[in-house]
Amino acid sequence: MSGPDLSAADPGLVSPAARDALQTWLDHQRSLKGVAENTITAYQGDVADFLAFISQHKGAPQGLGALSKISISDMRSWMARTRGGGVGPRSMARKLSAVKAFYRWLAEREGFEPTAVLSTRAPRFQKKLPRPLAIDAAKALIDCVEIQSDRPWVAARDVAVLTLLWGCGLRISEALSLKGRDAPLPDSLRILGKGNKERVVPVLPAARAAVDAYLRLCPHPGGDDLPLFRAIRGGPLSPRAIAKVMADARMQLGLPASATPHAMRHSFATHLLDAGGDLRAIQELLGHASLSTTQAYTAVDTARLMEVYNRTHPKAG
Repeated sequence: MSGPDLSAADPGLVSPAARDALQTWLDHQRSLKGVAENTITAYQGDVADFLAFISQHKGAPQGLGALSKISISDMRSWMARTRGGGVGPRSMARKLSAVKAFYRWLAEREGFEPTAVLSTRAPRFQKKLPRPLAIDAAKALIDCVEIQSDRPWVAARDVAVLTLLWGCGLRISEALSLKGRDAPLPDSLRILGKGNKERVVPVLPAARAAVDAYLRLCPHPGGDDLPLFRAIRGGPLSPRAIAKVMADARMQLGLPASATPHAMRHSFATHLLDAGGDLRAIQELLGHASLSTTQAYTAVDTARLMEVYNRTHPKAG
């Protein structure tokens, strides 16, 4: 697979050596670390913008020698310019993380000390907690989706996809990457998730039944290498189509905009936690590389618990 287009960084601003180094790092991230392509694209844009700013800031394209001498003042100037352009603290933190990762690699390769870059602190921001749906709301969404399409096979398809998100904790991209060879669904599925990390997820009977019902109605011929979930004309189903289905359903039900396909995955984790599920086990089922990512769901649980406490405790009034 070819690398991302580096034309975002004006050739007149970024030195050929810096552009080559960036491309080599991106290739390293993709091939050796298995970083997802969307993340590669984000890295490319963030680091290319940083390199272009440094060249402008210094008044000339900066070679690798000059880049090794970046100061804390340079970093502050870049952050101030970026924030002044309307970039919020969360996005600023993401950009800084990409630049630090690039510099960590570059410093090791070129043999310089990257302290000025690595010691730069990201702006503080409030982490957004996952927004799961209540069990009744998740059920209502699936019921609503089932009656939205005038094509029975499409309605069955949409129900099957959402049931996999909620019942198995799949990402929408993971559900839509299933092939004909995966059906009928087994007791457990091997899922290749972010960063090519493989995990095994149990398949609930309800999810298996929903997929079977869809396949019985689907008018398009199947095949081991063909997508399991098909669009109207028989091509692969797009995430956007499922997002629209959910948007229509949540409007009918009066649910908030946070009721997205990904919210069904959040709901899977939160409902397991509510039922006493082990956090480490839930981490494995979700395919989170870090337990800290999964721990966000405990914050959701605690926040909900405190809301109930403050509303119902005799001393709360």
